[in-house]
Formats: sequence, structure tokens, C-alpha cells
Amino acid sequence: MLNRVKRAFSKSGNAQSQPLLSIVVVVYDMPDQAKNTLISLGTDYQQDVSMGDFEVIVVENESANLMNKEFVKSLPPNVHYYRRQETQPTPVHAVNFGASKARGEYICLMIDGARMLTPRVVKNLLLGHKLSDTSVVSIPGYHLGDKLQQENVSDGYGLETEKELMQSIQWPSDGYRLFDIACFSGSSASGFFLPNSESNCISVPRKLWQVLGGFDAQFDLRGGGLINLDFYRRACKSPGVQHVIIPGEGTFHQFHGGVTTGGEANDVRDAYIEACKEQYRKLRGEDYSSPDTDPVYLGQLPRQSQKFVHFSSGKWLKSRGEKPFPDFF
Repeated sequence: MLNRVKRAFSKSGNAQSQPLLSIVVVVYDMPDQAKNTLISLGTDYQQDVSMGDFEVIVVENESANLMNKEFVKSLPPNVHYYRRQETQPTPVHAVNFGASKARGEYICLMIDGARMLTPRVVKNLLLGHKLSDTSVVSIPGYHLGDKLQQENVSDGYGLETEKELMQSIQWPSDGYRLFDIACFSGSSASGFFLPNSESNCISVPRKLWQVLGGFDAQFDLRGGGLINLDFYRRACKSPGVQHVIIPGEGTFHQFHGGVTTGGEANDVRDAYIEACKEQYRKLRGEDYSSPDTDPVYLGQLPRQSQKFVHFSSGKWLKSRGEKPFPDFF
């Protein structure tokens, strides 16, 4: 297994040159899931890019369940690993620390290290930034499984179920087959053509990151509360920004017992979500709402993603009071 992982990161590229893109991946208590995420960021998996195009900054907050040391040693020169102690239950400081280490012109934030990517995410993030100096590029989110993991867990969904799903598509041989075993995440449940509430892979120009002041450290609840949603909204609603959505790519959440997807009792989860909403209201003076943007859609549409295009079109038509997919033929 370790040899295969090493080969996944073996493509040539000048990782010491200035990368265009810095991808910050935050990890906590999810070594196996983070390993899959990093494999999906390897240059044998990511298509049409080289190691010199981007860097990956892995920030692992200490836990009793750290990433495997041998795997970390096997990481290629364009992946930089930092292990740090965190005294607060929020990932905000890890995100901002990772961004402070970034050398790229563009900074991509992955606050949840348990999200695997499809094979042209890096390529299309870079293309999205070429469209405009002010592009904010976002990748839609999915959950592995046929329904949201917080719902699926009551039916016995867990690590073994997910392992079987991954084996059924022989991942990582064809990364686009992740679409075959997934559903939209809650934050992307409205589809591509209506506002989403967040992206777990959002890339912004360095200048915009600085203007926004990074992630707001006031979001200090366990797991960060609505910190990622807050940053997504602030970035997408910044004056002069061009929002770019990549509908043919995705990030796929792996089960790891997270704050909102780990199978806690409904009343506990509901209380946590309400606390998150209340903190947002206190900090921003209003309820959270998904940013309504006028996005540019970019990239290829692999066959496996097209069922989600169909679903998204239906959601958009319904929002307009129209009957989905009348018979045109």
C-alpha cells in the first residue's frame, strides 16, 4: 500500500518554484480519511497539472489518532506537513496558520481533511482564477452514500459500509466514479443552479484573503460552528468578485464521526446546530443565508456527474414554479 501511495505522488515537477495555488487541508482525528484526501491531491491522480503548479499545506491538530508517520514521510516535496497543538475546539486557528504558510497567488481552503477530490479539481481551480483577477472558485460538496451521512448512520452506515463502497468503484483507479456512490451534501442540496451555503474547497486570490482577514476567530464553538459558511458568504459577496463554480468536479465527505455527521443523538445535534446559528446571529446581526451570486460555470462534465446536473435543473425549474422537464420531444 505504501509503495502505491508513493507512486501516487511521483510525477515530476519543480515543487521548489513558486506555486500558483496553495491548498490548505486541516486534519484532526481522521488519519485514514486524510490519507485518502491527500492521495486525491497527488499528481498521478490530479490530471493536467504538475507538482510545480500547486502546493498542499497539511495542518494536523494533535489528537490521540494522528496520521501515520511513514505516510507523512512519503509525502512529496510540494506537500508540507505541520503538526500543532490546539487548545480550542475550533479549526479556525489551523486554517489561518496554514494560510500564513502559503506561497501561492491563490489560496484554497479545505477546512475538513476528510474530503476526497475528483481528478481535475486543481486544474479547474487554476482555470477559474485565469478568468478574472477577482475570481472566487468553489467546488460543490457531496457525501459518500445514498443519503446524508447524519441520516444514513441510523441505518447502520459507518466505516465498514464506506470501505465496501470504495472497493465497489475500485477507488482511486477512476476518481470520477465517486459520483456513482454519493449524494449532494446538505450545503449543496439545492444543486448547481441555486445558492449553496458553503464549499469545502473554496479558492480565493491572496489579496482577497488578506482583505477578508482570513477565517474569523470569533467562531469558537466545537468544530467551528458556521465558520466555513461565514467565510464562503463573505468571499462570494465581496465587491467586484466573480464567483466561479466547477459543476463537473466535487469533494466527497468520508465518514469519520464529525460534529454534524457522526451519528450523535438528534436532540444533541439539533442543539449544536441551533447554538451555531445563534452564534452567527450574535456575530453578524442576522440569520445566515446562502449568498445569491451570478456564477460562471466552468469545466468538463464527466458522464458520472450528469445525474447531478439533471437533479440541479429540476430544482431550478421547481424554484420558478415550472414543471421539471416537460416533454420537448
